[in-house]
Amino acid sequence: MDNVFRLPSLHEIKKSAERISAFIHRTPVFTSGIIDEITACNIYFKCENLQKSGAFKFRGATNALLNLKDVSPNIPVTTHSSGNHAGALAKASQAIGRKCIVVMPENAPKVKIEAVKYYNAEIVFCKPTLEARESSAEKVIEETGAVLIHPYNNYHIIAGQGTAALELLEDYSELEIIIIPVGGGGLLSGSSISAKAIKPAIKVFGAEPMGADDAYRSLKAGKIIPSIKPVTIADGLLTSLGDLTFEAISSNVDDIFCVSEESIIEAMRMVWKFTKMIIEPSSAVPLAAVLENKSLFKNKKLGIIISGGNVDLNKLPF
Repeated sequence: MDNVFRLPSLHEIKKSAERISAFIHRTPVFTSGIIDEITACNIYFKCENLQKSGAFKFRGATNALLNLKDVSPNIPVTTHSSGNHAGALAKASQAIGRKCIVVMPENAPKVKIEAVKYYNAEIVFCKPTLEARESSAEKVIEETGAVLIHPYNNYHIIAGQGTAALELLEDYSELEIIIIPVGGGGLLSGSSISAKAIKPAIKVFGAEPMGADDAYRSLKAGKIIPSIKPVTIADGLLTSLGDLTFEAISSNVDDIFCVSEESIIEAMRMVWKFTKMIIEPSSAVPLAAVLENKSLFKNKKLGIIISGGNVDLNKLPF
């Protein structure tokens, strides 16, 4: 199924929304008067931290699994992931009744390792490099015949992730801007396809840490520039773009903002304090972009997709 080398259309994203509707939460949209006052704009937070498995990744994982109708239920699925995709695929596999084997770097956050174990998936640990992750996944496939569900460079994953922005714009069609965190680019790809197809005039921005700015550099260079030894507290945004996500982002995303670690921590603390929501550092990156570029967003109505809430409560950056 990872051999589908094209991008989903809005039609396919809508079909994906129907397909996964019985399995996922239609997450709420929250606002904060205090955050609006601080930023001088109106922000609508799409709360994927309240999604099943604690992140938007459950959308894509469920969609990908439901598209395995022609694959025997006795054949497992596998993936490589530092966290949220691992947990999402493990939970979706448990719900659908298919074995799941997850390759995780040995330095993955403890809270995310525990989640995968909780959903009864098998974990194979590897060194914390993309090469080690990919080679370990290949070994799993050779030994078990498992089907690879790539964390982001996958047609059905991108289509599933695009349902988050679809819901957001169904609920708040007046939005002028959407800002989305970018790691491997699955959420930004699917959301940008949805948003631009629904409302061509809308601005779609990505946001990533300065210490993991490969998507920004790739967009400016017109080719994929891999992430090499990224350093950031936003552990969900460490991966490089794939060919599908790069194509989608190049076609649909207006720009990508790079933000400091200090702004990420400030934004994360702000959301915890004023909305009473648990979010992980990666989720705070879009708000950090607003805080660093207030004049650009002044008086605008903008949507932010809060990507996840799986954070180690014993290792908070503040």
